[in-house]
Amino acid sequence: MMVAVLTDSTASIPANLIRGLGIEIVSYYIHRGSETLRDMVDVQPGEFAAWLKTASRLPTTANPSPGDYLVGLKNLTKRAGGMEIVALTMTSKGSGAYQSCLTAVNMLAEQMPKLRCEVVDTLQVGMSHGWAAVEAARLAAAGAKFDQVVQRAREVAQQGMMIQTADTLRYLYMGGRIGKAQHLVASALKIKPIISMQEGVIVALGTARGQLRAYRQIVDLIVRKVEVAGKRRIKAAFTHVAAPEQVEQLRAMVAERVECEEVLVSELSSALAVHSGPGTVGVSFFPI
Repeated sequence: MMVAVLTDSTASIPANLIRGLGIEIVSYYIHRGSETLRDMVDVQPGEFAAWLKTASRLPTTANPSPGDYLVGLKNLTKRAGGMEIVALTMTSKGSGAYQSCLTAVNMLAEQMPKLRCEVVDTLQVGMSHGWAAVEAARLAAAGAKFDQVVQRAREVAQQGMMIQTADTLRYLYMGGRIGKAQHLVASALKIKPIISMQEGVIVALGTARGQLRAYRQIVDLIVRKVEVAGKRRIKAAFTHVAAPEQVEQLRAMVAERVECEEVLVSELSSALAVHSGPGTVGVSFFPI
């Protein structure tokens, strides 16, 4: 039986790839008032972003529990019929998902001693995490052995880079991540933050005045990453929160300067959109 792959909803993987590759998805939770919503099950990115535009108070998010992962793992053993699973989580430095998944694997191993499962902490978020799951699942589908699939997942996660910019700092302010003065000044000057992930932690790469300048900086950062890696091409996933036109603009700008072997476009998971807000546009890529 082929190696099976499990990950969570924050990977923001396009639905057609999830279905086509048989990836098992475990949902994050969004707590909105008295409601508890399962990401990508009870709420979809488009409808959630529309609501978020009107929100005066942000919902909170929570990672899946060990029980949630246990259900996902059992689903795979039944559906895939195998005892070899590669499970990938978003960065352990920003979420408890990694520990939850480890706990679930240990629980299942007691029931299924022949189970072989590797939990990979991608130290990434969004489609940089998603790419690792997709590439691992593709290799598994081609008949690769367990250790090869694990190695591929780790390689893609290590090589990947996420860069994104938010349309407004309002949601960072509402989430308590910046003060009111910073929010008001940045809004008045139309300052766009440019953020990324380094060693599993969100970092600021700079700011730009205006959307177009922010996109130009993102493209420059991609070119620099590719040059440092000694590569010529990338696989890129463009993600957004209720910003389809803007993401196409960024996609076109990247294509002018970098050869893209594969391009995906997806909406950012609602559990991630909470923290950046509508208008967010970004790219997750890795050099090849």
